[in-house]
Order: sequence, then C-alpha cells, then structure tokens
Amino acid sequence: MPELPEVETVRSGLANAIVGRTIRNTSIFHHRAINPKSEFDFAILEGQKVISVGRRGKFLWIRTQGSLNLVAHLGMSGQFLIQPKRKTDEVHLRARISFTKGTDELRFIDQRTFGWLAISGDGPEVPLMASHIARDLFDPEFNTKLVVESILLKKSEIKRVLLDQKVLSGIGNIYADESLWRARIHPQTAANSLTRRQLSNLLRQATAVMSEALAVGGTSFDELYVNVNGQSGYFDRTLAVYGREGEPCDRCGTPIIRISFANRSSHLCPKCQIWPAISAGGTIFENR
Repeated sequence: MPELPEVETVRSGLANAIVGRTIRNTSIFHHRAINPKSEFDFAILEGQKVISVGRRGKFLWIRTQGSLNLVAHLGMSGQFLIQPKRKTDEVHLRARISFTKGTDELRFIDQRTFGWLAISGDGPEVPLMASHIARDLFDPEFNTKLVVESILLKKSEIKRVLLDQKVLSGIGNIYADESLWRARIHPQTAANSLTRRQLSNLLRQATAVMSEALAVGGTSFDELYVNVNGQSGYFDRTLAVYGREGEPCDRCGTPIIRISFANRSSHLCPKCQIWPAISAGGTIFENR
C-alpha cells in the first residue's frame, strides 16, 4: 500500500500537471471507484478550475475554485496517471478526468479496487472526509510532544500504534518496520512501556526514513506503485529490514527475521531490536 512518501510523490506530480487547469469531463468506469460517502456526484467537478492539490497522511485531494475537493485514497494499488488522450485505456481504468486545454488527461487506475475517490466540501483545514485523520510527521503543525504523550497512553504494541492513522498518519507497514529498526525498538514492545526519549527518537527516525524515501520517489516493489508519469520509486534498494528476511542486518550482521503481525508481517533484527528490560514487578528499569 502506498504510504506517505509515495502519496506525497503523487501529490507533487499532480500539482505540477493539473493546477490551473479547468475540468471539462469526468467519467466513472467502476462503481467501487466512488466512495459511498461521497457528498456529491462526480460530475459536479465539470467546469471547475483546479487551484491546489493537498495531502494529509495517505489521503490526498484536488481542490477546485468552487470549494470542492476530489478526495482520494490509493488503497493497495490505486494510481493517478497523466496520459495522452490518444493512449489506449488501461485494463483497470476506474475513472477519467479531461481538461479544457491540453492533449493529456488524468486517469485513476486501480487493479485491486481498494482505492476510492469522493467529492467532499471544505473543512477548516482539510476536506471534511479527511478530517478524522491525524496530522502526519511532515505537517508544519505536527506536535511531537503531544503525540508522544498520546502514545504513552496506549497499551498495544508500538507498531500497531504507529499504524493507527488517528494517532499520526502516513506510516504503513514498510516505514514502520524501517523506523523501528533505526530506533532499535522491537515492534511488539508495549507502547506505554517506552520512554519519552525513545518515542521522540522513534518519530525522528520515522521522519528521516520517509524523507529519504521521498527524495527517490518512494518505494516500489512492483508495478502497482508508480508516480503520475508511470515511473517507479527506488527506495526499496536501501531498505534495512522490510522484505529482507534471511539477509544480514546492516548494523550487526544478524539475519533479519519475519514475524506475524495483525494479519501481515513485521521484519526486524532479533539482536538490534530487543524487548525492553522489565523488573520482576513489571516496571521498566529506565525512567521516563
């Protein structure tokens, strides 16, 4: 599933390609392309001028002059592609937007149909349909101290908390594993057993790894994630643990292992990422 660096790469590409253009026609080719909670019909976008493209976490939206937002979640395999109008339609084409000027168009392709589009009105900061999503680490208003305090209230595993988009948004399986490795934290460690220092460092590591991924266009393991020009990202070449089961840890040489986690997998170094030391009474030795 595309995570923050991949969605930001798509957002940036869309902004460069469609801001300032006026939408001529819209077409939907699969009923699951439109979220049932969409506030308006897709065709309401026709005649609207695109003024910006925004993002929070894994959500992105195309805002128009009429205070409408085409909100999108890419799901597992959703893609926005800028394609020449004359190009043959993709097998999994789900929606099309054409513009009053230019020889290209915007296409939404989704092989697994877990992604969706929806029309939403403006909220105070983000579209109403994305208002339940927490700020992400790249948000100028992200407050590390407040997020650390909220994490300390959670009893579940720290990886589960990192994936909770209501705590902080944008982190998925890949960057959770990479961030935890960098911070030397086992993914099954109870969130409320960590110290404030450990959690602050974990958020710094998450910011760093996603910034590095963004610089090379994100992570592509297959053709399901590409930017708006159909190009893959290259961060998979520098991943430390994700997808590297059996390979040596870049830090200590111990083979990377994969464990089951919430119907998915976690990759980690069993030597670098140890469980926290706990006293006989269940108290963490390190003070917060």
